[in-house]
Amino acid sequence: MASASRALRTKRPPKRPKTKKRAPAATTGGKRKRASSTVAPGIVEAALAAFAHEVRTPLTGILAISDLLATSDLDERERRWVDTIKAGAEHLASLATLFVDAAKSAHGEMGVRQDLFDLRALARSAGDSLAGRAAAKGLQWSVDISEKLPALVVGDPVRLRAALENLIDNAVKFTEQGGVALAASAVRGVKGKAGIAFAVSDSGIGLTLAEIKRLFRPFSQANVSIASRFGGAGLGLSSVKQLARAMGGDITIAPRRGGGTTFTLTVTLARATAASGGVATDRPSASMPALRVLGVEDNPFGRVVLNTILSELGHQAEFIGRGEEAVERISRGDFDAVLMDMVLPGINGIEAIKRIRSLNSPLGRIAIIGVSGRGEDEAASRAAGGDAFLVKPVSPRALATALLEATRRAAAAT
Repeated sequence: MASASRALRTKRPPKRPKTKKRAPAATTGGKRKRASSTVAPGIVEAALAAFAHEVRTPLTGILAISDLLATSDLDERERRWVDTIKAGAEHLASLATLFVDAAKSAHGEMGVRQDLFDLRALARSAGDSLAGRAAAKGLQWSVDISEKLPALVVGDPVRLRAALENLIDNAVKFTEQGGVALAASAVRGVKGKAGIAFAVSDSGIGLTLAEIKRLFRPFSQANVSIASRFGGAGLGLSSVKQLARAMGGDITIAPRRGGGTTFTLTVTLARATAASGGVATDRPSASMPALRVLGVEDNPFGRVVLNTILSELGHQAEFIGRGEEAVERISRGDFDAVLMDMVLPGINGIEAIKRIRSLNSPLGRIAIIGVSGRGEDEAASRAAGGDAFLVKPVSPRALATALLEATRRAAAAT
């Protein structure tokens, strides 16, 4: 029985042979290297370029059509509608700029441009934006632009306008009753440069010291209740501060007497010299004869918008969608100027400009205006032979000024 009972016992499973532990991989500094998950800067740059281009193309249409509508015979209610449309489009344009710059700054790529521009015109345009947004919300508004503000300066008008639009949008958004104000003045700057201060005030909800400290963190707002009540991603003020410092200034916040807040944006801009080039202003351009314009634009919506603007300016336009076709069409001698989009199927706008310039004179000296959703393309456009450049969204006045500049340069080179 003893032997039988032993036979019924469950046999223990054989012991598994001990496995040797793997030796740790060779490391530097005693720590294991982790696979890098950093995205190549070139991929980020390409994605941002596509984003900027695709967003700003329809914004060109919204802003251009609202500009044209504003010159029509509208009653007060219709004009408020137009002002609201334009204000919303300007805000989207500024957000596109700030978003792209915020992503670039994370990779150490953000830089400011050095373009000649009319500072007073920019300040007036920002004032018009504030007035339109305030009126659409039923708020009072005030705009004060100092006569001591320099006219022509050198700096980055696109980013400066985007920063101002963000401050203006916040002032109107956080003000339920009362009013908003914009004041632009000259302050002390370093030798040879002008110090400029833009103060945007509101009679809104106000801020505590703790909330102010949170404002300039990326994707952060003053408190959760503000985010839930007013919306927003909390990206703007962080980018505005970066832009201000990149332009030799800063942004400060102060409580406003009687309630509300004042945001003061300061920048340092170089004064224009006699050697500076042409500049686009908000003053009407000199009269010019009707032009035959070839538009190289593959986006159907973009074609409709540019054709509408050109028609209102008294010019005739014809559009094609590929850069390869431009050389053949221009060689016929049927056009006076070219609007060349930088992003096209097939060869891009830069290569198309180079091929046009390879034609014999006078065909190869036709006036060419580069058009893009990002200002960084201007240097390459001009190096290829472009006479002028436009950053989307394109306004009727900016297009008129660019056509005048391009045709004058082309005539001087012929």
